[in-house]
Amino acid sequence: MHPSAWPACYTLLTSVLMLGTGFLVAKGRARYGIAAPATTGNPDFERLFRVQMNTMEQSLIFLPVLWVDHLYGTPSVLAVAGAIWLVGRVLYAVGYMQAAPKRSAGFGIAALGFVVLLVDAAIGLARSLVSAGA
Repeated sequence: MHPSAWPACYTLLTSVLMLGTGFLVAKGRARYGIAAPATTGNPDFERLFRVQMNTMEQSLIFLPVLWVDHLYGTPSVLAVAGAIWLVGRVLYAVGYMQAAPKRSAGFGIAALGFVVLLVDAAIGLARSLVSAGA
């Protein structure tokens, strides 16, 4: 796969993940009788809602860093770290939907992927800025 395909692939997969969590919330509203705009009333629904909101919150910081890393970082690091983040987010979602304490492992895995991506992007951008100034 061409290195530039990885961020595009991860962007699409992240969008599918966000769409999927939104679908689960809509399905949960019907299942648990939680009419919009309410977001509370049933612990199972509340976990679904938190998975969706947290996924969107994390995606908001993941996607820009992913693309900065694509422009300035190391392609192999991006390929691995992006996959780690996505796997972690899926594990987070599955665990949290079962019980709140089960979200920790997925959160940690995703955080590891994100930190690696962030550091690689920052180092690559810093190198680019230094070489442009030289």
